[in-house]
Amino acid sequence: MSKLLLLPTPPLTTSIHRFNTSSSASALQFQCRFSLSLLSRLHHSPTSFRSLVRRTRDLPLRAFDSSSDANSEEKEEVKENEEGVDNRSGSRIADEDYPSGQFDFEPVTGWRSFLVKLKMLVAFPWERVQKGSVLTMKLRGQISDQVKSRFSPGLSLPQICENFLKAAYDPRISGIYLHIDSLNCGWGKVEEIRRHILDFKKSGKFVLAYVPLCQEKEYYLASACEEIYAPPSAYFSLFGLTVQASFLKGVLDNIGIEPQVERIGKYKSAGDQLARRTMSEENCEMLTTLLDNIYTNWLDKVSSAKGKTREDIENFINEGVYQVDKLKEEGLISNINYDDEITAMLKERLGVKSDKDLRMVDYRKYSRVRKWTVGIPGGKELIAIIRASGSISRVESQFSVSSSGIIAEKFIEKIRTVRESKKFKAAIIRIDSPGGDALASDLMWREIRLLAASKPVIASMSDVAASGGYYMAMGADVIVAESLTLTGSIGVVTGKFNLGKLYEKIGFNKEIISRGRYAELLAAEQRPFRPDEAELFAKSAQHAYKQFRDKAASSRSMTVEKMEEFAQGRVWTGKDAALRGLVDAIGGLSRAIAIAKMKADIPQDRQVTLVEISRASPSLPEILLGVGSSLVGADRTAKELLQGLTFSDGVQARMDGIKFQTLEEYPFGNPILSIIKDILSSL
Repeated sequence: MSKLLLLPTPPLTTSIHRFNTSSSASALQFQCRFSLSLLSRLHHSPTSFRSLVRRTRDLPLRAFDSSSDANSEEKEEVKENEEGVDNRSGSRIADEDYPSGQFDFEPVTGWRSFLVKLKMLVAFPWERVQKGSVLTMKLRGQISDQVKSRFSPGLSLPQICENFLKAAYDPRISGIYLHIDSLNCGWGKVEEIRRHILDFKKSGKFVLAYVPLCQEKEYYLASACEEIYAPPSAYFSLFGLTVQASFLKGVLDNIGIEPQVERIGKYKSAGDQLARRTMSEENCEMLTTLLDNIYTNWLDKVSSAKGKTREDIENFINEGVYQVDKLKEEGLISNINYDDEITAMLKERLGVKSDKDLRMVDYRKYSRVRKWTVGIPGGKELIAIIRASGSISRVESQFSVSSSGIIAEKFIEKIRTVRESKKFKAAIIRIDSPGGDALASDLMWREIRLLAASKPVIASMSDVAASGGYYMAMGADVIVAESLTLTGSIGVVTGKFNLGKLYEKIGFNKEIISRGRYAELLAAEQRPFRPDEAELFAKSAQHAYKQFRDKAASSRSMTVEKMEEFAQGRVWTGKDAALRGLVDAIGGLSRAIAIAKMKADIPQDRQVTLVEISRASPSLPEILLGVGSSLVGADRTAKELLQGLTFSDGVQARMDGIKFQTLEEYPFGNPILSIIKDILSSL
């Protein structure tokens, strides 16, 4: 199922359980179609963009975004929203009118403390932790928004956040020691983890960060810790952020492939990498705005954490400092130490003899400790969490990797399970998706609307909830996003490849016998569209866009004309989307939970139990298949590429590749680049 992102949840008010259904993770296909990469090693320049080859596909219809910052009416609307007035109805429903879900640490004392100790005595063996232990977590690589089983490799955001919460109350845990390395996730997840670090500090326990490799995302997390350490040879590259867009049209022209793309909306960049050689002015404007928002947020949060002015941090970045000792001089790190030296320091701090080992418990083991064991019980009221992560598909294809993406028919089963059950007081749809299949997105939207008719439904956005991801969110009563969530992208794009010249070059021939005027519309890839076919194709895209836009307008209580200003394929950060009425509140899962309690008439101080509506545990064949795929990395890459290059049935709404990544990781996040790299290395 989709991935779960746990934002700081109120202490002692929630408990998380899993509710297995026969359905598996959903697979999204309303996707956003352009790529952004934050290349921290390059000198920051909001207007500098480089090529980064992106995943090519037979462009199914994809979602569009719109915007009109230059439009005076939009500026007036933004002003109204900043004042907290809902321009849609004239009533005041500003962000501050929703409960914040802020974490308040309440020490466990007296009788409750005795009960916690008793529970620990009867806990399962795998939940046993020695008193005075240090929780260690290595935050590196990809971080899933999905709750993972013990057989699944990698990091899970929900489990990371839950570990922070448990450790705050666990009397056996003295503090947390974080190893922060190269991260490969969006800013929404980074913001979530950072919030949990700050919440953990309210317990009075220490939290240290060790950063052998540090760029902007890694330092953003580390800056929330009390102390930051780095080895003398650490790689620091706090040089700023960049955004990139790549274009394949020149390559495709050389090999005889002609992409025929139909897009709606001036900001819809999906397909640009195939149909253009350079970035459009509108796309440049949109990407620059996104980059400025992220960069400004980074400067503000880091300067506040380190007690410096924003100008101080920006000047430091513009100096191009990479020496670790310079970082120490400026107070950006606490000291220069190796890992073993930090361990020795912790032993001394905790009163451990030098000849004894420091008691440590790692992330994976501690994830098996139940919240009940450390005195965080659940309540009688149940709130369902349904996760939707990845690309949207209507049905599972033969190339689909198990548990990847959002499969609409399986997601719908989860929705109906919650709707038909009387035990759930509310539901939270947790979305981390760039979109995908438009039909699938619409079917899921319908089921979410039906669910919302029977009980409160809150949409909680993670890194990205755009195009089809936003389509899903529209069905909820309230939409909550992180300030840097990438969302919107209301629109569609579609297309096909004309492979005629390529076929001539390689001596391939294809002939078609058909009946019906438009029978060859999608079947004849050996020739371009006829004029009447191109007209029909364009009308189909326009029809899909209008459906998306009009439903967005209705769900947000806007006129179609007003929604058109914010649609046209434009991608917004969560903060900007909130100012335009596309999002209701800024925050993470904890705030979504608080709002769900409010909508369900549950007092904010009352405990609730969160029930994960997850897919069933993986079977042994699936586990073995996963191991095989990890050993033969090309297997999964090839399947994803084949699936991406296959023309999907119907219209799609996508916002592909809106990601900010580091210099080291960006080439390997794209299947085409991976394959090209492998081919070149074999020559």
